[in-house]
Amino acid sequence: MNLAEGVQIVSFGLLSLMMIGAALGVVLLSNIVYSAFLLGGVFISIAGLYILLNADFVAAAQVLIYVGAVNVLILFAIMLVNKRQDFAPLPNAWVRQGATALVCAGLFVLLGTMVLATPWTTTNVLGTLPAESTIVRIGEHFFTDFLLPFELASVLLLIAMVGAIILARREFLPEETMSPEAKQQPALTLPEKPRELLTAGSDKKG
Repeated sequence: MNLAEGVQIVSFGLLSLMMIGAALGVVLLSNIVYSAFLLGGVFISIAGLYILLNADFVAAAQVLIYVGAVNVLILFAIMLVNKRQDFAPLPNAWVRQGATALVCAGLFVLLGTMVLATPWTTTNVLGTLPAESTIVRIGEHFFTDFLLPFELASVLLLIAMVGAIILARREFLPEETMSPEAKQQPALTLPEKPRELLTAGSDKKG
C-alpha cells in the first residue's frame, strides 16, 4: 500500500492505540464476554498493521481465521456454557496478581529491547522492486497444486461445525435415543387449582 508518510504514521498510531486499549480491556475487564469482543478488536487492529506493511494476504488471513473463526468460537463456547456464577475470592490473590504483573513487565521490557535493537531498514534487501500482491498467486496454488488438501480441510471444518450444532441442540434428540428415565418424566403442564378451593366455591354459590 503506497500511502504518504504522514498518513502511515497517523494510521500506525491509531491502530497501535486501538490494539493496546483493547488488549488492556481483555485483561482487566471482569466480564468475559466483553473481553472476548475486545479480543476481536485486537485481532482487527493487528490486521490493519499488516496492511500498512503491504502484507495483504496475512491481513486477510488474520481477519478470516482469528476474527471469523477463533474469536467466534470463543464467543460460542462462552455463551453455550452460560455459567452465571460470581468468582469466589481466592486467598492470597495479590501474590498471583503480582506475579502476573512481573511476567507482563518482563515481556514488555524484552519486546521493547528487541524492537529498539533490531535494524528495521529494508532498502538493501528490497532495492527498488515494487511490493506486489501475493493473494492472486496464493489463490492459484490453492486451486491447482494444493486443491486436494484445501478441500479436505473444508470438509473437516464442515464436520466440526455440524458436530458443534448437534451438541448445542442435544435437548432436541429423537425419542429413540432418549433414555427410559427421560421418557417417564411427566411433561410440563400448568399448575391446577386445589380441589378444596373449587369445592368450597361451588358450595357458596349453591
